[in-house]
Amino acid sequence: MTHTHRTNCADILCIGAQKASTSWLHHVLNAHPRTYSFPNSEPITSTVKEAHFWDWNHARGEDWYRTLLAPPQPEMLSMDFTPEYALMTDEQIAECKRLNPDARVIYVLRDPLVRAISALRMYTLWRRGEEGPDKVEITFGDEFLALMREARIAEMSSYMANYQRWAKQYSDILVLNYEDILATPAAVVGRVYAHCGLEIDSMPPDARAEFELRLQKRIWVSVPYSVNSDLLYFLHGFLWPKRQAAERFFKLRFTEYQGFLDAAR
Repeated sequence: MTHTHRTNCADILCIGAQKASTSWLHHVLNAHPRTYSFPNSEPITSTVKEAHFWDWNHARGEDWYRTLLAPPQPEMLSMDFTPEYALMTDEQIAECKRLNPDARVIYVLRDPLVRAISALRMYTLWRRGEEGPDKVEITFGDEFLALMREARIAEMSSYMANYQRWAKQYSDILVLNYEDILATPAAVVGRVYAHCGLEIDSMPPDARAEFELRLQKRIWVSVPYSVNSDLLYFLHGFLWPKRQAAERFFKLRFTEYQGFLDAAR
């Protein structure tokens, strides 16, 4: 059976957020024998995880996307974990629904301040074309404001608005809090597997052993970096309304930011 007989291009979609442990979640999901990751096609895609169809590769066409994500067996569940999809427009999400009508959608949220700082550090390193140094200092100024626009800090932190756009097309989006992944990874992964229609207990022994290994891996933590206190408090105030809106709407709490503020005092 060819890929043209499949209902969805992607059966499992993770739409973000950036710097919220989506790579770890993809790694754990990919331990299941029914899931499929497309071949690494960098720089067209980002490793085996992010297809970037709607932001980098849309001009390549629907057939390219469907072929990229076509698994070797049609009953396998193909995955596309592209955090930038959180920012897609109504029109793009409607097209996504047409291409992936039955996809299971996951949205991982992280404390807006901590996520923003982590993203700013990542974009700073990209600008320099560096993997290091071990410490990056971000200071307030025109360069920082330009970096905020480049990293789309405001848009990426608008969790409620992003969710509401997607919910117009997908009524059953699984929303996760990064802090729950840190605290109870097995419980969170259990929710994700159930959401995607995957069983853990029926996995073959070798796959189950690999799953357990991946589940126990430490959540990736970035190397240390310094944040100017003026910049930190500017970001904290800038993102506070988005934090409050998300906490009220999703009925959750973000607490990571407190450690950053305590360190700056």
